[in-house]
Amino acid sequence: MFAKILIANRGEIACRVIDTARKMGITTVAVYSDADAESRHRILADEAVHIGPAPVSDSYLKGDRIIQAALDSGAQAIHPGYGFLSENPDFVAAVEAAGLTFIGPSAASIRAMGLKDAAKALMVKAGVPVVPGYHGERQDADFLAAEADKIGYPVLIKARAGGGGKGMRLVNDPADFAAALEGAQREGQSSFGDSAVLIEKYITTPRHIEVQVFGDRHGNTVHLYERDCSLQRRHQKVIEEAPAPDMPPEVRAAMTEAAVQAARAVDYHNAGTIEFIVDGSGPLRPDGFWFMEMNTRLQVEHPVTEAVTGLDLVEWQLRVAAGEPLPLSQDQIGLNGHAFEARIYAEDPARDFLPAPGPLLHVSFPDGARIDTGVRGGDRISAHYDPMIAKVTTHAASRSEALFRLRQALGRTHIAGTATNLGFLQALCLDDDFASGRMDTGLIGRKQDTLTHVPAPDDAAVLFAAMAALDLDPARPRFGFRLWGSASRRVELVSDGQLVARDLRLLGPGHIAVEDGDTATEFEAVSVSADGMRARCGGRNLLARVARIGGAVSVLLDGRITDFAIIDPLAVEATGGAAENRITAPMTGLVRSVPVQPGSKVGRGDILVVLEAMKMEHSLRAATDGTIEAVHCAVGDNVGDGALLVEFAPADPQPDGESHSENANV
Repeated sequence: MFAKILIANRGEIACRVIDTARKMGITTVAVYSDADAESRHRILADEAVHIGPAPVSDSYLKGDRIIQAALDSGAQAIHPGYGFLSENPDFVAAVEAAGLTFIGPSAASIRAMGLKDAAKALMVKAGVPVVPGYHGERQDADFLAAEADKIGYPVLIKARAGGGGKGMRLVNDPADFAAALEGAQREGQSSFGDSAVLIEKYITTPRHIEVQVFGDRHGNTVHLYERDCSLQRRHQKVIEEAPAPDMPPEVRAAMTEAAVQAARAVDYHNAGTIEFIVDGSGPLRPDGFWFMEMNTRLQVEHPVTEAVTGLDLVEWQLRVAAGEPLPLSQDQIGLNGHAFEARIYAEDPARDFLPAPGPLLHVSFPDGARIDTGVRGGDRISAHYDPMIAKVTTHAASRSEALFRLRQALGRTHIAGTATNLGFLQALCLDDDFASGRMDTGLIGRKQDTLTHVPAPDDAAVLFAAMAALDLDPARPRFGFRLWGSASRRVELVSDGQLVARDLRLLGPGHIAVEDGDTATEFEAVSVSADGMRARCGGRNLLARVARIGGAVSVLLDGRITDFAIIDPLAVEATGGAAENRITAPMTGLVRSVPVQPGSKVGRGDILVVLEAMKMEHSLRAATDGTIEAVHCAVGDNVGDGALLVEFAPADPQPDGESHSENANV
């Protein structure tokens, strides 16, 4: 077994490999870019080597630097993780030429499965079913259009060197074929350096089911059952599960045997996945699945296979790479229960899943679920890399119980600072079709508007946010003095760009009404404790997890996260009075605008800096009239809580309360 390995990756997969290596007594070496200088994977590893600037082309894709780092550190092998160089046969060859071991398949196996057309021709020869289509070398547009006519519409155009949905176009009408072909070729060239495509029959109700395979260097090849990855968005997996729901034994036997045959056809060793497209229009059948492609690496969704088999796939990878035989034979590999994995991303579902790089000001995961993550609270999701935050995996004896546990785990995950897809994942878990196992790869697309709908914050969330914003303890409320009537406090918040203004009225001990004009919602038994804020309303017992971060509050209530920016009526003075002459960042964020420069004349209330944090923009204003002396930030800067942004000199006070600024009352 190896004494030391280098992990040529970052984030959650690097942390995942480190965990297993540590259990096996293997020393680990991490590599990191400038953007990952304080990353979790760098801290977890026994050693770490800097490999370059943030862009992947200058760091994680620099195979020569990674190999040199392994040699310099005394590592004996390199684990590629997934993505980056994990399926690059030239990198594998260079690793082995340097006298190191590549923890993965051979370069020949990767090459054999790297081009979709060649791989499918190989599968036909091996007796593995493939989707009807054209997988040849001719690429002129008229010929390909004629082949599409022969296959019959709808057809799928796919870049032969593609993956992850890039270079892929669905064509329902012959009139749209030429434009779709041009787009697929252009995307294939830009993404993979190869414009060649293949044409396949499109299965109208497709399911995506894949089989985990493993081979060693002693001629042994096994499968570790199947995973269903049909819940996809633009060909990107969202939630995966193992085993596939409603899988008849005879179909499992046929599919897993085809997967093993595919792996043997390329003399495959180490971890791999054979992906099948499956006809989901009715019950699964032995003649209703076809080979799509092979992923010659460990998959992102491997934890669900680990959950139902009780095996550590990374340990198997290490043992096979070290020359050991597979730890178990096929008949020794059991299938136990059901598992789900959900991928949490920094992205905004309400804005068509736009990536949302930014600070993770608060991160809290629940007990009772497996969490694979490469981040901690205080870290930042970089725009240079995949915006994955974590993977949440649950396991139980039945599918319904495992799904219930996933729903619970997602509802108890609290992430604040940037947009995430947590609400979308929860809505997906509640979808009737998914819950009953009636899904195909088009389910999310058909229901996207419903799944991404963001309702307005309810009064319970407003109550808890207001209590945090006003620092109110119901046991010792500071609602001010009143001779007659009940005391009240006004609170103004912003959620998703909308003003939320309410009055909080104290009706008695732990009894508060949230008033909006003529309507009011009463809450009883309002309390604050170490585990959160509680209240009772209309027979419902409410428990909220609340995080106050600078000028914002994040509330996790009933599984939903609502972020609020606090509008302080004294904010003008609070941003930095004449005595301090300073504007500082109220929280970690991104500088969006700096409309002033040294020498600028400003009036009280004028905007000096616009800071984006907690998914909202915060305008930092001058506390008095004056002149800008120094600007310590620029648009695009990431600044920390309390960072000095602007300094200015206050103007001389004017007699009789006069002001130089027409904004004096802002």
